[in-house]
Amino acid sequence: MTSVGFPVEARRLGSAGPTVFPIALGCMGMTGMYGAVDEQDGVATIHAAMERGVTLIDTGDFYSSGRNELLIGRAIQGHRDKVLLSVKFGGLREPGGGWTGFDARPAAVKNFLAYSLTRLGVDHVDIYRPSRLDPHVPIEDTIGAISQMVKAGYVRYVGLSEVGPETIRRAHAVHPISDLQIEYSLLSRGPEAAIFPLLKELGIGITAYGILSRGLLTGWAAGAQGDYRAALPRFQGANLAANQRLASALKSLGQELGCSPAQLAIAWALAKEPSLVAVVGSRTGKQLGDSLQAAELVLTEKTLHRLEALIPANAVQGTRYGAEQMKGLDSERA
Repeated sequence: MTSVGFPVEARRLGSAGPTVFPIALGCMGMTGMYGAVDEQDGVATIHAAMERGVTLIDTGDFYSSGRNELLIGRAIQGHRDKVLLSVKFGGLREPGGGWTGFDARPAAVKNFLAYSLTRLGVDHVDIYRPSRLDPHVPIEDTIGAISQMVKAGYVRYVGLSEVGPETIRRAHAVHPISDLQIEYSLLSRGPEAAIFPLLKELGIGITAYGILSRGLLTGWAAGAQGDYRAALPRFQGANLAANQRLASALKSLGQELGCSPAQLAIAWALAKEPSLVAVVGSRTGKQLGDSLQAAELVLTEKTLHRLEALIPANAVQGTRYGAEQMKGLDSERA
């Protein structure tokens, strides 16, 4: 592995999408999904990301019931020309913060978008995507509604999230898809089998989230109050202990190579797929700076093989979500 200060090459999200910096900023954790936060830190982190050349900012309209979009709106005011906004929609929340379902009907698509534009303070969203497949609504209807918003100028590109091959083909037949957002990391290798080959065939890019396995690969132990990770199978009991051993192996290799576990995990993902953009959920400037250095790491084939020998694809213990959520993931049917 070598680390050099070369200019970082941008990546295009498929044949139909925009060209962006290879690392995107995921903002979910900036408004409390991982416990209490100072939202000013989030604004400062977004500003630092823009200054470092990050061009894609990712959010969901249901993150903290819209508060995440409001934070981003404050941060990008006066800087709209520097960023592209990727927004997921469809999750339904109640005042107490609970989840009540999912809605991707055409009327709901347009309603959600109207509120996102208002909260973000913009006249268009760059990439708009349903966060999951609505089992009650044909994907053609959902994508058709977004396509109408593209024609009307409110959306630039159409994306997907956590869907499998059949859904991807059907959606792409309605309107060109720029990218699929899906969890992918050293501990979540499922998309390699059937999903990534199809994306390559169709010319669809990848925005990969969970690159650090929600902090598991960088030494997460006990979360603060309100940190939803404590309820996830990979963070519980014997599963957590086994997975922390994998994280320790990653840390040891990183120390040998002169980089942090986060940098190594991100650089691995970027090396695996040339059409992949890594969505990294940095909440502070320090985390962001560490992650961005991964874009300048060049991993040799030998290093890639060593990494995958240390952390085989089937080594992780526990599913990435609980049983009910896993049943609802179209991507897991691949």
